[in-house]
Amino acid sequence: MPQRSGHEARSSSSCAACKLLKRRCGPSCIFAPYFRSDEPKKFAKVHKVFGASNVSKILGEVPEEQREDTVNSLAYEAEARLRDPVYGCIGAIAILQRKMAELQHDLAVARARLARAAATAAATSSVGTSGGLEYYDNPHVIVNNVGPAFGDVGYYSCGSGPYNESFSQVPMEWSQDFGGGMSDYFGHSPFMLGYF
Repeated sequence: MPQRSGHEARSSSSCAACKLLKRRCGPSCIFAPYFRSDEPKKFAKVHKVFGASNVSKILGEVPEEQREDTVNSLAYEAEARLRDPVYGCIGAIAILQRKMAELQHDLAVARARLARAAATAAATSSVGTSGGLEYYDNPHVIVNNVGPAFGDVGYYSCGSGPYNESFSQVPMEWSQDFGGGMSDYFGHSPFMLGYF
């Protein structure tokens, strides 16, 4: 007699559910397509958490094309519940959500640092390509390192620029001719030269 296909072909070999429950696996066994005989632990975990009768009822209430996904979901939930009897899969979800929040925070911090670095690089590039003229024309620039002698380049130093190069090339005999510096000759600070 030829062997029949479909669920009836599985009647010669009990599924994992029927083996565990010690019952005959008939052609219409609802567990057979989803709990194969070579996966006994899968049904054992589901049965321990949900019970065979509840699993059978759940599978009977969902369309056949969704039963495989339903069984996989039940197996995952059962394994999570056995691993964490208090929270089950909710505990795993909470851990993943917390980890995701931490990663989102780290990503926001990294993006903020990149934005600040890009802004600093753009500002530095803008100052470097301006030639320094805008820097000295800026009325908000504060002159530092004021020195007592005209020959002291630091007296006029606001940084690097063409003005510093000009003052550094002042002939030394000028200060000798004026006997101690330009300030002694004019009787005023060099910054007052603009008023003469």
